[in-house]
This record gives sequence, structure tokens and C-alpha cells, in this order.
Amino acid sequence: MALGARIEDDPFVLLLSDRPSERAALARAIGHVITCLTAETGEALPGRGAARLAVIDLDAAGLATASTILDQGPWRSVPRLVLARSDSRPVRLPAASRVLPVAAPRETVLAGIFAMIEAATRDVRARGRKLHEQGAAATGIVADLFDSAALGARIDPAAIEQGTEIVLAAVSEAGIRTWLDIVWRHDAGVYQHTLSVAGYAAAFGAVLGLNGADQERLARAALLHDIGKSRIPAEILNKPGRLSPEEWRLMCRHPVIGADLLEAQGIEPEVIAVVRHHHERIDGMGYPDRLAGPAISDLTLLTAICDVFSALTERRAYRKPLAPREALAAMAAERGHLDPALLRAFAPVAEQGT
Repeated sequence: MALGARIEDDPFVLLLSDRPSERAALARAIGHVITCLTAETGEALPGRGAARLAVIDLDAAGLATASTILDQGPWRSVPRLVLARSDSRPVRLPAASRVLPVAAPRETVLAGIFAMIEAATRDVRARGRKLHEQGAAATGIVADLFDSAALGARIDPAAIEQGTEIVLAAVSEAGIRTWLDIVWRHDAGVYQHTLSVAGYAAAFGAVLGLNGADQERLARAALLHDIGKSRIPAEILNKPGRLSPEEWRLMCRHPVIGADLLEAQGIEPEVIAVVRHHHERIDGMGYPDRLAGPAISDLTLLTAICDVFSALTERRAYRKPLAPREALAAMAAERGHLDPALLRAFAPVAEQGT
């Protein structure tokens, strides 16, 4: 199957080979077990999707080029089977990878491929179970945080840290798309949005190359950004239509409510700033304080992008979600709202979420 085929959740093997006859023979055999996508070096690779294995049968230059491409983005963790030639130079390989000589009998190569597919499938299933557990745990943590805030009780700092660690670990290991799939299997709108924004923040921080402490702070702020909604009546939060002027005024209080709740409990000021100001606009026309430009913190600007993108692409009772490209276009068209340079930097994160 050529790379033009659309691959989403179906598992597949990627076969890169510059030997047409051998490529055809291997692809035919692999295709009896699992979908096999084939390409020559230099062709654009598909998104990782549900890739189980990459088989590389290329000359030295092709191997070097393919390795450079596969080492970037979501492919970097996919195991590889390299059929090494005499002039091949050593390349860095992900865990569970193997190297066989190109002269190895086809039966030996196929046995290695099928064994690696089986091992990768077991690993995917184990990681899937872990992700479901992480999603359930994160949802429970967010629900407890919102319940505590609604009751005016103390918000547990350890729970905040645990929730932050879960989101960062899950997005790092499985990617934002898989995290969103897990989150949206739990039926609780405000919690889903919170965990989606936190997931996007984790992915955005990684794309921007933030250090560990800043990635944690960004994800933590995103996890708490809507905590003030715990004090907004459910009938307003879940209203399937336009809010009345009075309802809108009440809704617009949630950033201040959240910031006041966290300030009273000694949460770090950088996080409180995000909670209070994530609805500000760079043109000064946002709320609650009409901050503009440099007065809005970097963490707030980053979180605001994640918040708006998540809201536009989520399923809501009163409207259909936008496709990621449509959402990005709508965000860019709303001049004066979001930082344009950061919005452009967010584009790869949006693509990862598709």
C-alpha cells in the first residue's frame, strides 16, 4: 500500500526500501498480517498513527536520511528493523529495535519482523491500559479540585502536582491526539475541557522547548485555569444556547473567582496570573482587567491559545466543533486577541491533535 493511503487508528508497518522486487515481496508477506505502507527514501512519511514498526532497507545515504526524518516528531519512539549493508554507518535507534544484515534470508527477516510486530502490539495494549488509568485518575483529580473549590475547602497541592504529572507523562509518552481520545471518553464537560487544555499546554511547552520547570508550571496553570467555574451554576455552564446578559456577566467572573480562591491558598503567583488573565486580549479589550500586550504574562498567552483552540475544536451541545485548520484560521482572523507569533508556533501542536 502506498503512502497516499489514509491511516488513522489501524495498525500498520512502514517499509522503506530502494529495492523494488524485495520491497514488493516483503510488503506482500507483511500484508497478510498487518497493513504495510511502502516508500522509497525521500518520500514524505505518513503521521505515526498506529505504526507498529518501521523496516528500513536502504543504502547508506538513504538510511542516514531516513533516520534523521524518523528521529523527529512522533516516529522517534517507533521500533525499527534495519537491514544493514556493508557501507552502512551506525545510527541511533529507538528501544526494541534490531539490525540484520541485508543478506539475511527472507524467512529470517520476516520472522524478525513478525516477532517485533507481536512485541509492539503487546506494548501498545499495555500502554493503552495505562493511559486509560491515567485518564480516569486525572478526571477524578480535576473533579475533586473543582468540588473542593466549590465548597470553599482547601485545594490539595499534592493533587494538583499529581494531576500535572499525569498530563505531562501521558502527552509525552502517547502524544496529544491519544490523550484527547482518552479524555473525551469521560462524560464531564468542564473537566474534559480542563484536561484538554492541560494536554495542549503540555504539548505546546514541549514544542517550544521549555525547560522542565516551565513545562510543569504551564501544565499546572492550564489544569487550574478554569477553577473559578466551580462557583458558576451548572445551568449556566451547560446551557445549550446563547447566555443572557446577566448570565454572561456571571460567567465573566470566573477568572477573578478562581484567582481569589488560589491566592487565598498560597498558590504560586505565576499560576494565579494565568487563572485571572487567560481571557485578556493583547489589544486590551479582554477581561477582567483589560490588560494589553506586555502586561500579559507569557504563560498566560500560551494558555490562552490552548484554551481557545480547545474550545473551538471540542464537541459542544450548542455547536459543531471546528476542524483544527478552521480553528487556527478563525483564531488568526481574530486580530488583537492572541499573540500572532505564538499562535504560529502552536500550529504543529494543532497538527499533532488531528
